[in-house]
Amino acid sequence: MTVDGKLTTRNHSGVDFTSRADKARLIEQRAWSDAVLVGHSTLEQDNVRLGIPSQSLRAERVARGQPPYPLRVLVSNRGRINPDLNIFHSHFSPILIFSTVRMPQDVRRELRKKAILHLSQSKVDLRSVLEQLRRDYGVKRLACEGGGALFRSLLELDLVDQLNLTVAPFLFGGRKAPTLTGTDSSFLKHSIRCTLKEMKIVGGECFLTYKIKGKQKV
Repeated sequence: MTVDGKLTTRNHSGVDFTSRADKARLIEQRAWSDAVLVGHSTLEQDNVRLGIPSQSLRAERVARGQPPYPLRVLVSNRGRINPDLNIFHSHFSPILIFSTVRMPQDVRRELRKKAILHLSQSKVDLRSVLEQLRRDYGVKRLACEGGGALFRSLLELDLVDQLNLTVAPFLFGGRKAPTLTGTDSSFLKHSIRCTLKEMKIVGGECFLTYKIKGKQKV
């Protein structure tokens, strides 16, 4: 995020204002995970494949007993997902989509050719999603890569253990611009206590790792 806490540019483009070091750190965190989770809006915006481009990181995963690539997990309540996104043209690991029966029938037909669909009735229950990932797919470490609304929902359910944050040397402004917890202007239901585990400065960026302690009374 920027110094003033913004996640995207004026045009809501992908995160292109951070350095190569930041992007390498993201891939390193992804490489430790059994699965990577992303919201539909972020996927549409960034159009990423969610892979591990580094051969050495893939080799390290295999040495740890993991497959070369993590599972890719998408969440969307409406289910209006474009089947032509880059992620669906990359077949290096399974794609799981958790959505609802609101997903249009034509989209379902296309996505079932490329992913495993889990459709609930009204709204995706994130706690149930994580339980299913652990039970049915053996996921013990899950990396959430955004966006802010999804991260906020996980925080409110006390489902976040660690926050890896990069502060980039920019100020964007924008009262309605998305922050780390999305565009919802209301306070969280409970404050979340963070404990700093590590801080590293590379170039003009600050890499922070926080342990999340969960809900606190306010």
